[in-house]
Amino acid sequence: MMTDGLRGVLEAERIHFVGIGGIGMSALAQYFADHGARVTGSDRSVSPVTEMLERKGIAVCMPQRSENVPADAQWVVYSDAVPADNPERARAQELSIPQCSYFQMLGKVSKGKRTIAVAGTHGKTTTTGMLTKLLVDAGESSTAIIGSIERDFESNYVHGDSDLFVVEACEYKDHLLELSPEVLVITNLEWDHTDYFASLDALQESFRKAVAKVPAYGAIVTNPSDPNIAPVLKGAQTRVIDYTREPARELQLPGAFNQMNARAAAAAARLVRGDLSDRVIEQSLAHFRGTWRRFEYKGKTENGADVYDDYAHHPTAVASTLRALREKTFGRIFIAFHPHLYSRTRDLFDDFARAFRDADEVLVAPIYAAREEDDGSISSEKLAKAISAHGTRARAAAFAEIETALAREAKAGDAVMTMGAGDIYKVADALVQKRASRQYAGS
Repeated sequence: MMTDGLRGVLEAERIHFVGIGGIGMSALAQYFADHGARVTGSDRSVSPVTEMLERKGIAVCMPQRSENVPADAQWVVYSDAVPADNPERARAQELSIPQCSYFQMLGKVSKGKRTIAVAGTHGKTTTTGMLTKLLVDAGESSTAIIGSIERDFESNYVHGDSDLFVVEACEYKDHLLELSPEVLVITNLEWDHTDYFASLDALQESFRKAVAKVPAYGAIVTNPSDPNIAPVLKGAQTRVIDYTREPARELQLPGAFNQMNARAAAAAARLVRGDLSDRVIEQSLAHFRGTWRRFEYKGKTENGADVYDDYAHHPTAVASTLRALREKTFGRIFIAFHPHLYSRTRDLFDDFARAFRDADEVLVAPIYAAREEDDGSISSEKLAKAISAHGTRARAAAFAEIETALAREAKAGDAVMTMGAGDIYKVADALVQKRASRQYAGS
């Protein structure tokens, strides 16, 4: 049975997730279901994640309303995107059901385990997926919570029987500090989550605290020569492993950034399995198939253009992903970009304006507001104008206009990529589905 400190959490027989379609929430829901709890949840709309949960026997209610909350639920877990006045959270309050956020619950369930937390501004999802696969291929039965659906496991959750717990961490609102990792992987560090961190210094301070929490017997896996990372390592009480010393390896995934992700994953895996051979690492990484929404090839448009989708929503990630796409493409590159958050678009505006130089045309969707209100200071039209000023043709457009334009303008030999942290992937799906429907009709 569980320790007294976790009794009532890990022994919960019924638990409800508000915003269960979130990538972290859905993985945690699977974890509890895997451990015998009756799990229910709700979300605002159907997505590949909610469909995956339904296939696994986890009921997802839509829309969100008070009657979705089971009266006998012992815990209600909510996503950061769900406010306190949400009807399901309000109902839980009426029923005196304990509530906690996703990262608070993740901290509870990982407490006492040998946690490997993968953090950083870019690449943490792919690195977490690679690390999980490396450990599985090495014979380790580790639990994993991954920030996307990993194609090798067809899930963002991997069951494990050992005390190893691999988790993708997030620095937003200091969520990283809810965890107590034995190994902390920091892929890289740039100013992001500008609605919470007022500056790079503020972000670095959060990472300093995370570094200081790593015990002396643990380790930090990072690039200590990175000028943004070096200052946060000053409070380290443990050894620092330089992942850049790992060699480059053959990957299915393109881009120099994925080579860095692979190096970080390999270095972390070696810490867990000191006997891990180079051959196992090479074979595991060579067969890593990638994750949903990370340079994911979707198919072709009716006109024969290749369609990709990527989660990139920070200027550096946008530029790096485009560079890798340019290396694969001889024709034109069309980008459908979905800016994520007014604050990020505003605060990193100049960097976004320069990030699309490797594209031939950019269609900028309306800004995905998520948790924010529009103060009128920024818009997709302003961003499109700034991108054009830097030499790449760009225009603002709604989803339907983007889909129509890409279906008509992109030809065989060209590449289309939908890009952003919102639901722009639906445009990629629609473009590919049109071709599939036409082929089916003609068969």
